[in-house]
Amino acid sequence: MNKIILHIPHSSIQIPFYDGYLVDEKVLKEERLLLTDWYTDDLFNHPDTNSVVADFSRIFCDVERFSNDSIEIMSKVGMGVLYENRDNGTPLRKVTDEMRTRVLEEFYNPHHQRLNDAIEKQLSQFGKALILDCHSFPNIPFKRDLNQNLDRPDYNIGADEFHTASDLLEVAKQFFIDRNLTFGINTPYSGSIVPMKYYGKNINVQTIMLEINRKLYLNGNTNDKSENYQVVKETVQEFITDLFYHFQIDLDSTL
Repeated sequence: MNKIILHIPHSSIQIPFYDGYLVDEKVLKEERLLLTDWYTDDLFNHPDTNSVVADFSRIFCDVERFSNDSIEIMSKVGMGVLYENRDNGTPLRKVTDEMRTRVLEEFYNPHHQRLNDAIEKQLSQFGKALILDCHSFPNIPFKRDLNQNLDRPDYNIGADEFHTASDLLEVAKQFFIDRNLTFGINTPYSGSIVPMKYYGKNINVQTIMLEINRKLYLNGNTNDKSENYQVVKETVQEFITDLFYHFQIDLDSTL
């Protein structure tokens, strides 16, 4: 059976080893509270999906960054694939060449191999694969965010010019229009993950990102679930169901 591939990169708080960190556990806890996409592994969990979840914190290794800092824009602020600075710009970790090699080989590359394997399985069975990139975002921009606009929507849909079909984007937009929920298109964050193996090469690998404003399901600047948590989860589940239905029709039309 075809399934949507969920990519969930930022839900974990685990730090596999602490070599190189320049801050104490209190500061690490503060940074994890700020940067973790809380509960996205639960909010997006759906029976018609196959989840590829990073089981380590983004402040240990951010699997959504390019592994090569020379092409990763966030490396300019010390937040490339291996974060060296906190969001506020102060030092977080000293990264050596040896550490970079170890983390990429033992954590980053295996995660991306799991994603590639999931895509390859869908392509071999159905000729197409659909990735849903699963995130949340703070209602107040991070200090290092490229977009500092304070007027943030309830949800954000991230799209790629090559890998997000116009009809797929329309299904996503109409979903939120029908529910009178505010949404952005590539704002406050843009794009959606596609592994480099397929990026710009295979249009049958489709991708779309959904980001949830944390104000909708968390209490203030905490990771405590609000009374609205279940409502948000149901909304996300319905969104995935709509995508799955569209994806199934698209597959059937090509058979």
